[in-house]
Amino acid sequence: MTDPDRKTFLVTGAMGCIGAWTVSHLLRKGHRVVAFDLSRNTRRLELLLESEELERVVLEQGDLTDFGQVAALFERHSIDHVIHLAALQVPFCRANPVLGARVNVAGTVNLFEAVRRSGLPHMAYASSVAVYGRPEPDSSDPLVEAAAQSPLTLYGVYKQANEGTARMYWADHEVSSIGLRPHTVYGPGRDQGITSDPTRAMLAAVLGEPFTIQYSNGFLLQFASDVARQFIEASQDPERGNFVFNLGGEARSMSQLVEMIQEIVPEARIDFVDNKFPIPELVDSSALRQHFRRVYETPLESGVEQTISMFRELVQKGRLSAGGESH
Repeated sequence: MTDPDRKTFLVTGAMGCIGAWTVSHLLRKGHRVVAFDLSRNTRRLELLLESEELERVVLEQGDLTDFGQVAALFERHSIDHVIHLAALQVPFCRANPVLGARVNVAGTVNLFEAVRRSGLPHMAYASSVAVYGRPEPDSSDPLVEAAAQSPLTLYGVYKQANEGTARMYWADHEVSSIGLRPHTVYGPGRDQGITSDPTRAMLAAVLGEPFTIQYSNGFLLQFASDVARQFIEASQDPERGNFVFNLGGEARSMSQLVEMIQEIVPEARIDFVDNKFPIPELVDSSALRQHFRRVYETPLESGVEQTISMFRELVQKGRLSAGGESH
C-alpha cells in the first residue's frame, strides 16, 4: 500500500551543499527524491548519507539549460514538489558570463516553464542577498525585501532576473513560487564560493591546518541544515502567489567567529584579512516569520559546534580530508 504522505520531490542542484542537505532531510522524512544535476559527483551527499540511503536517491544527470531534458523529468517522474537550487556561483559567473546566464537565468526559465506545462501549481527556488548590492554607508538598518537593488556581481544580476521571472510566471500563468534569499550558508558540504570561508576555516581547525578568511565584515550566518529545511517548507507552502523572503540568522564579525572556533578547537590557527565583502551585512527576516509557521534557525554556537563535530567524525572515519574532499 502506498503511503499518502510520501511525496516525490525534484531537487535541482542536488550535488551542491544546500541540495545535499535538502536531499538528506527529505529522505529521512520518508520522501522520494529525484536529484537533478549536471555533476555526477556525489561527494557532498556522501558526507550526509550512508551508502544505503544514497541508493534510495533517484539520480538524474542532466543539463538545466536544455529544456527538453528538464521537461522530460516531469514526464518520467510523478513530481509533487520542486526545489530549484541549481546555479553557478559568483566566481564561475565572473569567469564565464555566458554560461552563467545560460545556467542561472535561462535554466530557471526552463524549470518554471516545465512546471507550468506539467500543471504543478507551485515551486520553491533559491535567490540570494546578492540582489541588493552594497548597502548605504550611513545606514545600519537591516534591508527589507523591497529595498533598492543594485547588484555588484553578475551572479546577483542573474538572481535578480530570476525573481522577475517568478513574478511574471505568477502574473501570466499563475505559477506560484517562493524564492528564498540565503546570506552566508555554513556547514558540512559548504566548500565552494566566496562565502564558504567560514566553513573552510572550521574544517581547517579540525585538520590542524592554518586558514585565512578573505574578508572581515560580519554576515548573517545560516546553518545549511536550516536553509534546506526552509526550502522544503517553501516547496510545500499552501498559500499561492509570488513571494520572496530574506532568510534570517545571527550576525557576527569574522573576529567573533574566529574566537568561537578557537573556543571549540583551542589550537586552531585561523585569521582573516581586513577586506570588506560588498554584500549587506544585515537583512530583515520579519516577513519570513510572518509567512511561515515554522522558521529554522539553529543558534550559531550550536551550529558551529555541530559542524566541527561532524567534521571530526568524518575525518576520523577517513571520509573527509583537506579541501573538503570526501572519500
